[in-house]
Amino acid sequence: MIRTDFSVIWQHMPALLEGLKWTIIMVSGGLAFGIVLGLLACFGKILRRGPLYWLSVSFIEIFRTLPEMVVVFWIYFCLPLLFNARMPAVLCGLIALSLFSGAILAEIFRGGFEAVPRGQVEAALALGIGRPAIWWNIVLPQALRMMTPAFILFLTDLIKVSGLLSAISVGELVYQAAIVSGTSFRHFEMFSAVAVFYFMLIFPLSMAGHAMERRLARRAR
Repeated sequence: MIRTDFSVIWQHMPALLEGLKWTIIMVSGGLAFGIVLGLLACFGKILRRGPLYWLSVSFIEIFRTLPEMVVVFWIYFCLPLLFNARMPAVLCGLIALSLFSGAILAEIFRGGFEAVPRGQVEAALALGIGRPAIWWNIVLPQALRMMTPAFILFLTDLIKVSGLLSAISVGELVYQAAIVSGTSFRHFEMFSAVAVFYFMLIFPLSMAGHAMERRLARRAR
């Protein structure tokens, strides 16, 4: 029989909230840099030829294939050796999340852009509309609408992946819970609290993503 004492959660709530803050910071930073990398890799792959195309394909395939934990450990242990410099765990974690995000988002972006019917672009060109106006007024609005569900669902995965950063001592939610439970021996209570925090972060996003998928499916009929 497990003897629980959930008052320990309230006693250590500041540590958990500090971990939640760092989880949000790391996810936000990784997502922001990942969007930039993803857009560059997306346009590189859309070119279908040249050095930028092969560089983009290599980047996407490498970081979509490697396990996230391997990327985190490689960045933390190996990258400093290459530059002969010490790198903070937070910076290593941010780089790892950015690379992972960039590779996945590149394919999400590419799928959204390529889902826009080519005939619409050709018709706009035939009417004498410039390419910048075509991208801004025709391609981009449709692509954003179609890629948004996948983007939201990817964000839920990124939040989960951020928990791996506890392995390199980034002070996010899992790390803080591990520290507190290691000193208080209240593993059940602390990691139950962590589960609740993750559920509160991820469940609304997951529902929003599925709702948008259903809405797009109805429009496609």
